[in-house]
Amino acid sequence: MDQIQYYDANRIEGRSMTIIIDNGKLETISRNSSKGTGIRALCQGSWGYTSIDGETDLETGIKNASELAASMNRTTPKERVVLGGAPKRKVGSMPVIKINPEDISIEEKVELLREIEKHAAEEGIKSTRVSYSESVLTTRFMNSEGEEKEYSTIKSGFSVSAVAAVGNNYQAGRESRFNIAGYEIFEKNDPYKLAKEAAEMAKSLLKAKTPKGGAVPVILDPELAGVFTHEAVGHASESDLVLQNDSVLSGKLGKQIASPKITVIDDPTLHEYGYYPFDAEGIPPEKTVLIKDGVLNSYLHSRETAGVFESVSGNARAQGYAMPVVRMSNTYIDKGDASFEEILEDIKNGIYLIGSRGGQVNTGEGVFQFNAEKGYRIQNGEITDLVRDVSLSGQTLDILNQIRMVGKDVKLHAGHCGKSGQTVPVTDGAPHISISKATVGGA
Repeated sequence: MDQIQYYDANRIEGRSMTIIIDNGKLETISRNSSKGTGIRALCQGSWGYTSIDGETDLETGIKNASELAASMNRTTPKERVVLGGAPKRKVGSMPVIKINPEDISIEEKVELLREIEKHAAEEGIKSTRVSYSESVLTTRFMNSEGEEKEYSTIKSGFSVSAVAAVGNNYQAGRESRFNIAGYEIFEKNDPYKLAKEAAEMAKSLLKAKTPKGGAVPVILDPELAGVFTHEAVGHASESDLVLQNDSVLSGKLGKQIASPKITVIDDPTLHEYGYYPFDAEGIPPEKTVLIKDGVLNSYLHSRETAGVFESVSGNARAQGYAMPVVRMSNTYIDKGDASFEEILEDIKNGIYLIGSRGGQVNTGEGVFQFNAEKGYRIQNGEITDLVRDVSLSGQTLDILNQIRMVGKDVKLHAGHCGKSGQTVPVTDGAPHISISKATVGGA
């Protein structure tokens, strides 16, 4: 057999539960458990990968992955992969779980969700939906370099949505909170208050108007600014996309790509939803400053891409025991020095966009389009009329350079990120930021 220069294995064992209350009725109680291992082997420039559900015969798995890598190398040889070194960083403190959700009965969980739903089912609300999820995951890693380590995490979260309608006009409000946390997530976040806020948003949007589209000064709230940071900046900073010429940031290391007021950070060590003590290649991560004072400072790396760029790794992630790929974790714009009042006064007239309802990004061309949950007109530095069905679009580098002011009020929002057919937990965030001119879509 051709020589194998490296192999590793990720063994994942997990349990999860989901409960859904739809319009006051118990729709779902699902419990799942999974166990399996993903094994990679590297031969010259070819990776062999195999996955095994259930109990694992590690020797056989390594043999199969190695034979596959060798076969691929003989059939379609590629340039030899030189892995970046494995930095010997210390693993930081693990998040503290105060209330293990598995200690709470299903009946108690269902009763709490019913109460949350009642707070969302206000007069004028046509439909409601409340969901809760929890998961317990243990990850064990080993490789041919003698590394062996494991960790366990507990994640919990809930979401509540409400829909209001008048005729054919349907509007929705939604609130959600997820984190590496136990059942105490309901103590840290008032679910009844959030349910009422979701209902109030849905009802208020019924009366809102759609603004005229055009290029105007814009303020983004922390959630929408965070989505922009994750989608338009974070993905373009993933070095595998850079190597595939699918990033607008390719070739721009050390160059000014944004306003000097902008610093963007990815930090897996934060005890947020995207936290991990070591990545899918066994590397304890560290905070990465992607953009520093407007200058592109670093990409995110796996060991393979770190070898190409002569950099450091710690950003390889996988859904379960799938093949690791370069991924973000907790990605945000660092705080600036402006108050929200100062940002408003500076903008004078424009649009204030709040929340996110999804969108799309082309990282290679550097163009994006996001839909806000709602917005407000800004007139003479004052927030005025509520608007709906409003979007933000533009070119990533243009918008980064158009940022005028950065607030002090960084907030992070938990979510899930999809890439290469895999989904992983992340957070993104920012303070309020203002943009001199951006294209806002409306009527």
